[in-house]
Amino acid sequence: MEPHELTIHQALDAMRRGDLSSVDLTEAYLRRIEQHDGAVRAYLTVTGDRARDEARRADARRQDGEDAPLLGIPLALKDIFCTSGIETTCGSRILKGFVPPYDATVVRRLSDAGAVLLGKTNMDEFAMGSSTENSAFQQTHNPWDLERVPGGSSGGSAASVAAGLAAAALGTDTGGSIRQPAALCGVVGMKPTYGRVSRYGVIAFASSLDQVGPFARDVADCALMLRVISGLDPSDSTSLPDAVPDYPAGLDTDLHGMRIGVPDEYFVQGMEPGVESAVRRAVDTLVELGAEVGAVSMPHTEYALAAYYLIAPAEASANLARYDSVKYGYRSPGTTTVLDAYLRTRGEGFGPEVKRRIMLGTYALSAGYYDAFYVKAQKVRTLIKADFDRAFESFDALVAPTSPSVAFPLGAKTSDPLAMYLSDVCTLPVSLAGLPGLSLPCGLSDGLPVGLQVIGPALGEATVLRVAAAYERASGWRPTIPPLPLGEAGEAR
Repeated sequence: MEPHELTIHQALDAMRRGDLSSVDLTEAYLRRIEQHDGAVRAYLTVTGDRARDEARRADARRQDGEDAPLLGIPLALKDIFCTSGIETTCGSRILKGFVPPYDATVVRRLSDAGAVLLGKTNMDEFAMGSSTENSAFQQTHNPWDLERVPGGSSGGSAASVAAGLAAAALGTDTGGSIRQPAALCGVVGMKPTYGRVSRYGVIAFASSLDQVGPFARDVADCALMLRVISGLDPSDSTSLPDAVPDYPAGLDTDLHGMRIGVPDEYFVQGMEPGVESAVRRAVDTLVELGAEVGAVSMPHTEYALAAYYLIAPAEASANLARYDSVKYGYRSPGTTTVLDAYLRTRGEGFGPEVKRRIMLGTYALSAGYYDAFYVKAQKVRTLIKADFDRAFESFDALVAPTSPSVAFPLGAKTSDPLAMYLSDVCTLPVSLAGLPGLSLPCGLSDGLPVGLQVIGPALGEATVLRVAAAYERASGWRPTIPPLPLGEAGEAR
């Protein structure tokens, strides 16, 4: 097995035995990035020199007897996390050239755990999109079929893990931006409970929805990553004080006696038959594993899409007001007044999808429409949360499709925003309720990965991971890196 094919736990075991060094592992990933990222285009910035320095320090720490949770493991970060001394663009021209003076809390926690940073990955601008086609800089391609999207908005992170260009990666999930690309790229991706992971240093899209989570090749790696980044952060007022369980320790438990619900409403009209078949087979596997599986109704699911696309744009309208040409980032040249600078900078710096959502959000918050739209959407959000509360009175976890389709062709939905928004129809309710959700591979349809979504109650990450790990063992799915053509490396910015 080549170094880049190892899971995190396999690589850690090899390094502890002395069979592999972090320097060797890091060089293997940097070579693959050079060979293949020209085709995949997962990275916006590759930090090769920094990665090599961190790998050497990790090897020295191990020789001194240290054994940190991710010591020497090469990872990638969605370009939404502030990284001291490294450009952070959020996929937008308006932040091109912005170099933060500090690290996001999750970046610092990964560093403290010994991780090696390979670079920053591509994303939909300000995390607004489901295909990574809204990036201001490049399109990322799905490693399973380079003519298809990797999903979004964290498509670069998902593609980097799927292509063997990073051992794992971090992304953010506002309405499905970890789970949906994980499904389309055939990897594991998890959105924790809102507040479980600090948002400090994460560039904001919708503050009541954004949450940080990991991409990994298997559930064990996902559990390890989640444990490292979770926990109270005094710098984030929404961070939860609850103790963080030892997620990896609970993965070997069987499912006998566990009650699992299957929401009828998540098998939406228009779902691809191959996706539904794969998910139904996965449900049958859970029954064979001893789980008690039953149907459950979530009657307000159908309103989640409309509620989300009022709440999230409204919060985006407020959050993105800070990009005013004064503080940081892009400023339009040759402007003559403050207002001229403000208008031209935002007009030139933001892309079409970001402008669309700012306008939607501003309208929903405007006088005369606030009660009719924004307040009503928040009431619907409460009803959706109540659906989940009732479901978890009878069930320990829920399972459903992650995406109604497999990866779609590049350009297929760019001219139809509503069709693009429907890509997240199965993930949006979980985000609105602030609950943990995980996507893991459950088969192929037309040769492309299908994702199974496991949903838990608030702070139920351990239960979600337990169900996912049991299914992963029974299904026989193993981390699969599809063959990739050699391609010229993209220009590292």
